[in-house]
Amino acid sequence: MGKPRNARRGSGAAHVVEAVDGGLAELVPDRDRARAWTLLIDGAPQSHVDLDDPGHLAFEYQRRFGHVVDLAAPAGKPVHAVHLGGGALTLARYVAATRPRSTQQVVERDAALVQLVRCELPLDPNARIRVRCADAREGLRKVPDGWADLIVADVFSGARTPAHLTSTEFLDEVRRALRPGGLYAANLADGPPLAHLRGQIATAAARFPELALVADPTVLRGKRFGNAVLVASDAPLPVAELTRKAAGDPHPGRVEHGRALRDFTGGAAAVTDEAAVASPAPPPSAFR
Repeated sequence: MGKPRNARRGSGAAHVVEAVDGGLAELVPDRDRARAWTLLIDGAPQSHVDLDDPGHLAFEYQRRFGHVVDLAAPAGKPVHAVHLGGGALTLARYVAATRPRSTQQVVERDAALVQLVRCELPLDPNARIRVRCADAREGLRKVPDGWADLIVADVFSGARTPAHLTSTEFLDEVRRALRPGGLYAANLADGPPLAHLRGQIATAAARFPELALVADPTVLRGKRFGNAVLVASDAPLPVAELTRKAAGDPHPGRVEHGRALRDFTGGAAAVTDEAAVASPAPPPSAFR
């Protein structure tokens, strides 16, 4: 891996640019926070990290993941968490900060990105976070049966979720690794006509009896491309608490569940490995 190319800005923070396995990575300093950074891959924002305040979640979808973390167990209780997709390790840092003594496994395929993040945005040495450089599905297979209280899927390759992480067979592995009552949360990106999102809800419904979806209302209405966080479990979900938290976000989110969520799928079929395709690429306007 080549040496990062740093361009100094007026604030004194360094803008780091380096080629990684998945494209061109940039770490851009946050002008409003002294030790905060945004990670971009090929110009697409991936993560935001504040090294002084890992409990701060700047991105909309990351805040919604944070709500799921907050509701996964009583406040402050340690959990076993698996993160499929690492980015800048934002959510793993959040879990470590809000639930000390948690044990976490991060599976990130891009070894060069992991090295860059470890170098430029080092983890708290006391955090119990293990990072494995592997394909997400292959890494998940190594998680013991029933080990995880929480599994988070946030995997993108070229701004698209790989096809093999969209199927019922993939969710079979998720269910195997989850403890009874554990939570699965996935970042789903789609735009009009929302065919991918509807198919992913139908796929999750084929493997989990309890589902909820959190998203910006304009995304749910098919008005723009955006992110939705799907939450699934084999036990009843804390829908009321999730709804309250999402409504309190700077950009309030809507929670769909039950019959309304089933109706939203519009009869979409569950996706199998044989028929799986990657999620749609975002339009150029998505990151402007």
